[in-house]
Amino acid sequence: MTTPTGIAAARPRPGAARLRRPVVARLLAVAVALCGLLLATAAPAQAHAALTGSNPAQGAVVAHAPEQVTLSFSEGVAMGDDSVRVLDPHGTRVDRGKLRDLCSGETVKYGTGLPPGLPHGTYTVAWQAVSADSHPVSGAFTFSIGAPSATKAPLPQQEAGGGPVGALYGIARYLAYAGFVLLFGGAAFVLACRPAAAGVRSVQRLTVHGGWVLLTAATLALLLLRGPYTGSGDLADLTDLDALRAVLPTKTGIALTSRLLLLAGAALFVTVLFGAYERTRAAAADGTGPVPLSDSDSDRESDDAVRAPDGAGGTGTAPGDAAQVRGGAPGGPARTRLRRLTVGLAVGGTLLAAGTAATWSFAEHASTGLQPGLAIPVDLLHLLAVAAWLGGLAALVVSLYWGPPVERTAVRRFSRLAFASVLTLVATGLYQSWRQVGTVHALTSTSYGQLLMLKAGLVILLVGLAWVSRRWTGRLAERAATKTGAGAEAGTAAEAARTLPVPGQASAPGAGSEAASGAAPGQDSAPAPERAAAPERTAADALPAP
Repeated sequence: MTTPTGIAAARPRPGAARLRRPVVARLLAVAVALCGLLLATAAPAQAHAALTGSNPAQGAVVAHAPEQVTLSFSEGVAMGDDSVRVLDPHGTRVDRGKLRDLCSGETVKYGTGLPPGLPHGTYTVAWQAVSADSHPVSGAFTFSIGAPSATKAPLPQQEAGGGPVGALYGIARYLAYAGFVLLFGGAAFVLACRPAAAGVRSVQRLTVHGGWVLLTAATLALLLLRGPYTGSGDLADLTDLDALRAVLPTKTGIALTSRLLLLAGAALFVTVLFGAYERTRAAAADGTGPVPLSDSDSDRESDDAVRAPDGAGGTGTAPGDAAQVRGGAPGGPARTRLRRLTVGLAVGGTLLAAGTAATWSFAEHASTGLQPGLAIPVDLLHLLAVAAWLGGLAALVVSLYWGPPVERTAVRRFSRLAFASVLTLVATGLYQSWRQVGTVHALTSTSYGQLLMLKAGLVILLVGLAWVSRRWTGRLAERAATKTGAGAEAGTAAEAARTLPVPGQASAPGAGSEAASGAAPGQDSAPAPERAAAPERTAADALPAP
């Protein structure tokens, strides 16, 4: 029969796109702005190791040349034979032998030997180390033998980790975080929220190119930059193989190489996700639509198909025939393979994501300071929650803009995932804040505590905006459904009027009743409201749940 003009005119996707894109654009802009503010208020340098004392002390004047110079630090540091240099008034290096490890218990102390009989004058001690959280620290001080004098000893022109090398290293660190978020957040969106997104090209590009490729390239850059970053600070040493060999056995070097090995496994993971998984999902769906994530979803879809008559999105079949309409029995081979693939990918993806996050947790701030045994898993959960929230949001946005219409059930699933992620972020963030600050008074009396309070306020603001946006889009969904339903009813009435027999014109027996109902011969007729129900549901499905 001829397609009803009213229903064709009420096709939901263009209108739904006009309604949903401004909402998503505003929400994304707010999320990006607040995330930028959160990154801009990162932990200050006080969280790294600091020089707490030295012998001789800064500015001290001693009668005779000491046998060694010792330095004490607030926390564990990594130092090499070239980490401490003692320069005479003419700028000549005078320290001798290897660096001495004088650490004992909680005392972190290193020393370097001096030759006997050093002449009088002012001596400069320049030191550089890598703190336990993998950040380089450096400094310099002077002491005098006999009496102070003028000195020509050159002092470091920049702090450790500064200059062009430090800037490039910082950029690579944030790009690695972004790649991690897009890789595992995009995969989580596919597996937990919308399996059909495995066949959406924009989601594939986001996860593979924006995620895996970016994270791999950034990790390689970090590995090459690590030597100059903690050492000379000279960009020309980027290809120094000796510096690279010195980096590999360090805590950061082990973490970066482990991350590269995990990314090799992640390459297989995304290949299966966007290859075998998508083909198996399509085969299990058998051309009738996306396969639900759970048996309860399958039961609901089967019930809808049984309840609705033909022409209104249903099958008109008995409950026993619902499985045949879905493309086979629920226990069919394709569906069984899909279940196994889904479980395997979920377990494998979780292990890969946790392992990759651990390469940060075990090598940076969480591995030092108070309660590292608890701080490391908390930091790991924090990173996973960020990936699930922001990576899933990015996958949802590219699906809305550069893909087929997104089902409302998928948006509801992501909403639940995002809510759980935000709760995890708040809980883990509060613990990390308490761990760094130590006391409630420090929240208001220190700049670091004030920054933490600002970050907490921004998170609360973001959650509030998400709640407002959820209610707003819910109202838009109701309006879209109302307008679509009205257009569908008008189109049905127009079709019925056009198919009424002209007075005086002969018609076949029974044709008039079938034509008046808008149904072809041999098909079950349905009232206009039921026929308009399918496009109305489609329009609502394209918008987030209220």
